[in-house]
Amino acid sequence: MSVIELRNLHKRFGRLVVLNGVTLNIEAGQALVIIGASGTGKSVLLKHIVGLLKPDKGEVWFNQKRIDNLPERRLQSVRTHFGFLFQMGALFDSINVIDNIAFPLVEHTRKSKEEILNLANEKLKMVGLPDVGKKMPMELSGGQRKRVALARAIALSPQVILYDEPTTGLDPIRSDVINELIIKLQKELQVTSIVVTHDMNSAFKIADRIVMLHDGHIVFDGTVDEMKKSEDERVQGFISGEAGEAELAGLRAESPSSIRLTNL
Repeated sequence: MSVIELRNLHKRFGRLVVLNGVTLNIEAGQALVIIGASGTGKSVLLKHIVGLLKPDKGEVWFNQKRIDNLPERRLQSVRTHFGFLFQMGALFDSINVIDNIAFPLVEHTRKSKEEILNLANEKLKMVGLPDVGKKMPMELSGGQRKRVALARAIALSPQVILYDEPTTGLDPIRSDVINELIIKLQKELQVTSIVVTHDMNSAFKIADRIVMLHDGHIVFDGTVDEMKKSEDERVQGFISGEAGEAELAGLRAESPSSIRLTNL
């Protein structure tokens, strides 16, 4: 059963067309990875899913209910079903770790202080950081901050977790820790995971399914094995990280031999 349905989404900013008729069904319990070059609309797609952006045309459905046309007041309750790990973590620097994790519980539940504290500590344990609750975010490493942000993202026991470039800025070892955490939470919490990433090692490790965006369209939708076997040059170029003729055209427009040395 589809937990999220995107139906013919269109979005533009001025003259820039970002999404141009994107249709996508995401099944409950699936780990979906969205890849594509910078500026192809991956993060914009995530923001549509949680109602942070509204489409110019098209529809967004969650649990068989349309949500893109809801007023902000009703969207607030919908968003409690989502956990969002932002690219840079977005922790509050002025409060300690445990208060960061407790924040959504304070805002969206009527639990007692003791219950909230217990839940926040439980989430810290789930991400492998049981002893950092009293520290301030600035005292943590980049990898630790990402894990604390992930603990906050799961504080309300969401149905869906959205990850926006979760390994950005991390070394390969810390990146793999985040990958393993995504897999762990996927199994333990039985959530639907939607991961935007440029990191193909992460994508291949995490994904049940991979979608590639290009020029506002979905140009690939399939499994890891199907992606590796794809004959689409855009797909293979992204996997290998090699620029194609279109990307290099500007660099080759004028060769050194054609430049006139007029000032000599």
